[in-house]
Amino acid sequence: MSTRKGADQPTSAGGYSYSRGWRQFSRLVLHPGLRLLIKCRWQGRENIPKTGGIILAPNHMSYVDWATIAIFSDGYAHRYPVFMIKSAIFEVKVIGPLMYKFGQLPVYRGRGDAGLVLKQAEEALRDGAAVIVYPEGTATRDPGLWPMVGKTGAARLALTTGAPVIPIAQWGAQYILPYGSSKPHLFPRKTVRMVAGPPVDLSAYAGQRLGASTLRAATADIMADITALLAGLRQETPPAVPYDPADAAQLPEGQTDGGSSPSTPSSPSSPSDPGVA
Repeated sequence: MSTRKGADQPTSAGGYSYSRGWRQFSRLVLHPGLRLLIKCRWQGRENIPKTGGIILAPNHMSYVDWATIAIFSDGYAHRYPVFMIKSAIFEVKVIGPLMYKFGQLPVYRGRGDAGLVLKQAEEALRDGAAVIVYPEGTATRDPGLWPMVGKTGAARLALTTGAPVIPIAQWGAQYILPYGSSKPHLFPRKTVRMVAGPPVDLSAYAGQRLGASTLRAATADIMADITALLAGLRQETPPAVPYDPADAAQLPEGQTDGGSSPSTPSSPSSPSDPGVA
């Protein structure tokens, strides 16, 4: 990863770097503004390790999810969030250099080996970072806003580095900015509830070859824990089988396996999970 190094920018042996000063600046600017716009109810801080590399794996429903998980991670759990963000953002003047100073990670699309784009996240985890990975890869297309079948990026990172995966469920961000909408609904202030669960038990996969079946099984375990947490927040029963956009894409035009047709506009430049399907 190309980085801008400075006196206040530590660099790990693996090359991961950031600026402490700029991270503090981001806290001073973002936290007060986000707290004014969003009411937050948080649970589960005891399940988030205070030190060491961790993977925070939330469900994804809205374009503002990055804001809710950012203040949950930093303001509540006191772990500065490191996002995987589309590489185009890093090429924007002013914003791009700041992303590097904050220690965020560029995601490059279109590479032949999807595992290559996770290398920088592995370096960050080994350096003790709290890396945010949306296992679904994009906002859910499930008509009831339940988590979809996940992609394997979070599982691959966890099994490669040994970093624990902390499942996180959130509910309420969709009322601020529904998926597919460009008009936020800020007032009256909406309440976003978030809960972190215990680390996902991936011990059954330790020492196994990271083939497709292993990664998909580990991913299913991660998504099951996230879904169970969300069911508790919503006090509702989730679908017996998670929505699979790959299956939906094979159905006749205008028909979905959920009986309705959720909108699927192109995704904006936002934090994303580069994990393979």
